[in-house]
Amino acid sequence: MGVDEIIEKSLYKFVVIAQLSIMFAAPEIVAQNKEEINAVIYNGRRNIITETVAKSSPAVAGINAIQIREYSRTPFANDPIWSLLFPDRVFKQRVKSLGSGFLITSDGFVLTNSHVIENAVEVVVTLSDGTDHEAEIVGVDRTSDIALLKLKGKDFPFLEFGNSDDIIIAEWVIALGNPFGLFDISKKPTATVGVISGLNLDFGQQESGRVYQDMIQTDASINSGNSGGPLLNAIGEVIGINTFIFTGSRFSEGSIGIGFAIPINRAKSVYKELKKYGKVDRSFWTGMDVRDLNRLVAKHLDLETEKGVLITNIEKKSPADKAGLMVGDIIIEVNGDEVINDDDIFKIIEENFLRAGDTLIMLIRRGNSERTLRMILGKPNR
Repeated sequence: MGVDEIIEKSLYKFVVIAQLSIMFAAPEIVAQNKEEINAVIYNGRRNIITETVAKSSPAVAGINAIQIREYSRTPFANDPIWSLLFPDRVFKQRVKSLGSGFLITSDGFVLTNSHVIENAVEVVVTLSDGTDHEAEIVGVDRTSDIALLKLKGKDFPFLEFGNSDDIIIAEWVIALGNPFGLFDISKKPTATVGVISGLNLDFGQQESGRVYQDMIQTDASINSGNSGGPLLNAIGEVIGINTFIFTGSRFSEGSIGIGFAIPINRAKSVYKELKKYGKVDRSFWTGMDVRDLNRLVAKHLDLETEKGVLITNIEKKSPADKAGLMVGDIIIEVNGDEVINDDDIFKIIEENFLRAGDTLIMLIRRGNSERTLRMILGKPNR
């Protein structure tokens, strides 16, 4: 008999003896062993995810907003004659909107998406202790889709900010929120778990005017009503604000595991301005006039391309003047993005959330040569 067989038979005998000992042991010993086993099993069910959900849930809120929406009702809207006789009548309707939010300070500041409370005349925030709070709208930034609310009171539970620049693809994340208004039933946020699926997804400016850039993608289930809720890392830090999802088709609103969150580092800077000023000032001044190139202008300037915009005027002591730009220069690129027409410049500024004080790196063509200039956006003249 080999050594391995001897060890295997010895272990088998040990297990059998242990089982027989439990079977014929005194009842109180058996009960004690069961309690220990149950305790081990129970403790095994608790992990970092369950602990994080339990710790973070009290700071997550359900949001009910009463919004005023306008609509017109006429069968002749597209008829040039009948529409004069029967013009549109604009009606206003009170509509209830559901969403999520989360407390970020002990004195009651709440972050959410701006589209959750847009045009709201009343906002009620429900906390996990079952209490309802009428919220003050401190500020709204439509561009970044972020809003700040304030509750009366103190000693609220709140969540800590994480660092959305330090995210690992495939790390575990938790989405907490109020899908389909379930918060109103249980007074607790719904928790879904997934991973980080992608980073830095750029969707640009939407028809609504909102800009979704550098978005975080997750497969944690997000549904209608989750908007404005926190996306947490495994240790309970907020790394994003759940904002929108892709669905299977325009006939379906359910999650297919493709959701997107605003990175919390962007929300931090917006939050500070909303708290201080109630808005984010995105105005800027360049001090230059431009026009699109066309075939005639390109031919007159002996250019081989119609891409880019031509500078036609520069104000003295303006940001453009200080940057060294001159009338006749052709702007080809701004911050590494190609410029085809004048709308592209404003689009680049808006989609990158630039404003007064930020720098534009401009590739221009002057005569037969190209050069790079830096222009610092200025504040508009009041």
